[in-house]
Amino acid sequence: MPVRVGLKGESAVIVDQSNTASALGTGALPALSTSALVQLMERAAVNAVRRHLEENEETLGAAIDVRHLAPTPVGRRVRAEATVTAVDGRRITFAVAAFDSAGPVGEGTHQRVIVDRDQFIWKLAAKGI
Repeated sequence: MPVRVGLKGESAVIVDQSNTASALGTGALPALSTSALVQLMERAAVNAVRRHLEENEETLGAAIDVRHLAPTPVGRRVRAEATVTAVDGRRITFAVAAFDSAGPVGEGTHQRVIVDRDQFIWKLAAKGI
């Protein structure tokens, strides 16, 4: 089944010390960092399309525009949702949102690009990696 508009994915995490702003060096407060929020949203997008890719395909993040709306303290569960809103060739656009038990935590858009896994590895090797 090809990737299509309407596919949905989720990802969740319990906030712990490792994904706080203070632990990741993006602030001094013990709350979910924006970078960890973005990672959670990206994981939801990957989960939305993973089963719809060919065996040799993978998606890579290409763009993200996220607003971090509210803090989430250590110990609270955060759930991200991603919905495919557009497919243009190999480029996939998602609406992303995240919530904790108090309400919305973040929202935005995310784009991923479908790549051939083997070709991508060859490109990395050509750069000496």
